[in-house]
Amino acid sequence: MPKEAVLYEKIDGQKVHCFLCAHNCRIDNGQFGICGVRKNEGGRLYTHVYGNVIASHVDPIEKKPLYHFLPGSRSYSIATIGCNFKCGFCQNWEISQVSIRSGDTQGYELKPEEVVREARRSACKSISYTYTEPTVFFEYAYDTAKLAKREGIYNNFVTNGFMTVEALDKIRPYLDAANVDLKSFRDEFYRKNCGGRLEPVTTAIKHMKKLGLWIEITTLLIPGENDSPEELRGLAHFLAEVGNEIPWHISRFHPDYQFTGHEITPVESLMAARDIGVKAGLKYVYLGNVDEGGDTHCPSCKELVVKRGMLHTEAVRINNGRCPACNTPLEGVWS
Repeated sequence: MPKEAVLYEKIDGQKVHCFLCAHNCRIDNGQFGICGVRKNEGGRLYTHVYGNVIASHVDPIEKKPLYHFLPGSRSYSIATIGCNFKCGFCQNWEISQVSIRSGDTQGYELKPEEVVREARRSACKSISYTYTEPTVFFEYAYDTAKLAKREGIYNNFVTNGFMTVEALDKIRPYLDAANVDLKSFRDEFYRKNCGGRLEPVTTAIKHMKKLGLWIEITTLLIPGENDSPEELRGLAHFLAEVGNEIPWHISRFHPDYQFTGHEITPVESLMAARDIGVKAGLKYVYLGNVDEGGDTHCPSCKELVVKRGMLHTEAVRINNGRCPACNTPLEGVWS
């Protein structure tokens, strides 16, 4: 059933202004916002995906990817349909690029209290709002996260970051971490390939840092699109300025959806990007979608402190948040 949305205001008669995400849609009566799941009905904005999931799974937390957030734990992961981006390279396009506006009604009911119950039953330490874009199912995520927090369960967003500071401020009491897809460091890329803009994403990252959320960043490296040394240096220096303890995940691209004509990212390109991140001063830079480059080393003495395989943690050697060899504090949420 539709549920009245939050973070909107009435304007110009029956028109509404949605300020949940950075599109700031002005929506006429009877119309949907860009996300395709929030609709103006008689001057009130409703979400049409509340409690209706398209996917729910138990995942390793490393799959998000979150490497410094409860490593080795499991996370109950949920998503509804819909997204506020239109990325031609989306890896989950079958569920993110469908909408209520287009008549897509697949999914099944899973109420917030049922999500929390399933998370507890599966011995998950956290709930991940992931796979599509949690911003567009904000009300559902908010109510679920609030219940989860009461039960001692952590909450994290896996997000494109195209949200407003008002949305972040509202959910902050119940949200513990976020992995943000920083897809490029060029506004042109965002406008051409995602239907968005760069500046709101960088603003959201800085605001998350200000709010004290644990943040990790992922960049899907697409050959010929966002992999120039100049762009990667700009991106890495931006992250280092926000906080050089922020882990940066550089992931290998595989052709999919509308980008089937692009080649797979060479491993050498991932390694070159990692070198750029390290030179920019980032303490933790990881490679994604490959079998190497996922271990965590102490930034001071280079001791191996977390050993990982593909999408799982094999061993954690951290003592009360510190390196066991030199006692250097290691940033993250470890327990």
